[in-house]
Amino acid sequence: MINRPTRPRGAFAGALILTLPLLAPAQPASTPANNALQPATREAQALPSLAPLVESVKGAVVNVDVQAKASMSEGGENPLMDRFFGGGGGGGPRGQRREPVRQGAGSGFIIDSKGLVLTNNHVIEGAVSIRVRLDDGRSFDAEIVGRDPLTDVALLRLKGKVDGLPTVKLGDSDGMRVGDWVVAIGNPFGLASSVSSGILSARARDIHSGPYDDFLQTDAAINPGNSGGPLFNLKGEVVGINTAIVGGGTGIGFAVPSNLVKALLPQLEKDGAVTRAWLGIGIQDLTGDLAKALALPVNAGAIVSEVNDNSPASKAGLRSDDVIVSIDGRKVASGGELTRTVALKKPGSTSTLDVFRDGKRQELKVQLGTRPDLEGLGLRQKKGAEGEESSKARVGVSLSNLDPRMVERTGMKSAKGALVTDVLPGSPAESAQLEPGMVVVEVDRKPVGSAEELAKTIRKAPAGSTLLLRVEVPRGGRYLRALRVP
Repeated sequence: MINRPTRPRGAFAGALILTLPLLAPAQPASTPANNALQPATREAQALPSLAPLVESVKGAVVNVDVQAKASMSEGGENPLMDRFFGGGGGGGPRGQRREPVRQGAGSGFIIDSKGLVLTNNHVIEGAVSIRVRLDDGRSFDAEIVGRDPLTDVALLRLKGKVDGLPTVKLGDSDGMRVGDWVVAIGNPFGLASSVSSGILSARARDIHSGPYDDFLQTDAAINPGNSGGPLFNLKGEVVGINTAIVGGGTGIGFAVPSNLVKALLPQLEKDGAVTRAWLGIGIQDLTGDLAKALALPVNAGAIVSEVNDNSPASKAGLRSDDVIVSIDGRKVASGGELTRTVALKKPGSTSTLDVFRDGKRQELKVQLGTRPDLEGLGLRQKKGAEGEESSKARVGVSLSNLDPRMVERTGMKSAKGALVTDVLPGSPAESAQLEPGMVVVEVDRKPVGSAEELAKTIRKAPAGSTLLLRVEVPRGGRYLRALRVP
């Protein structure tokens, strides 16, 4: 079972902590066999202590305390994902109404002296307030600069007077080898600045948490509260953001690679979200058996299983059963690798696909499109958008337009409506039992065509009036809600 290691606040409060030294392997007397050790083995035996490394970086590792609102989408669609937030994946047995606001905590690290902090998206998702505590005792309120739910990365900015902040730098995760030493620092169970060590156990792990899974696997101890914390190499560089663990105390943890984070940072800081390129195809991995059945001279690639109508791939002439083996000269080993490679390219740019069709190799040029919100995450419109700001300010609800692809994916009856993306705790919208993920399809028995249309109705409603809303829940049904307008 894969878990998100964010901890509930208050766990292990006041516990007595005993720290044990990291013991290096005993060095036997010199013998001919010992002198013949490989360089990597000699390097490991010459590692008596990680204390200098820890002392140089731990000041930049922070605790992230969050007050967050529960939502009906919390925990995601993957039942194996438990986010350890406010009691672990839901704050109570299934079927019980969750509290509007809960408290939890995770970890993070400072990457810029101006107060920029990296952490996991699931740590700050739904946050009402965020407080960041440093190892030196200082604490700051923080705001969300940008976040990307699909890779579970979030960027925060500390508020107030920030000076003399310790920082760490992002290293090269692609340069890490399986077996290299790594160090994790974080806030497990509220035990601030806890250090654990281990090795890089594997690379490019897909744990089925999202379309861009490419995790580093480590046996360094990661527990609830470590979410968002750094995974260091022996140079003191961050090579990953600790994100998930396998349940049951198995000692298997996963981290978002630093190179992926570096690729996302410019957009997160500038736009607050990530815009990805898109081909518009369904894919599967090419296996040895399929390669033989298709009479191909290669055993690695991505098979096109379907091509969406009017998509970039369709316009470029891609067909079902085409096998993509490279993009812009970079080999494609699997469907997942193709998805990740395309996603990091700029929408509107042109790429060259190396394709096998009917056993023959050819090149296709494709102008990449912009990836739609296939998961129905309802990314917020840009700050200052009149429709969202007016409805949020008056009744505490944020809205966005409904993506037709979300309608198809979730089996909803309505192709039009206003998607609820955010509900403020204690607001009229929360009192009306509106929740993120719901779609408002009618207001006062009249169809709702867009988010702007509903926002306009809310804005013009007389004070003290009540709007009758009909909402639709993905894979659920339709319900009435009474929204009182203050």
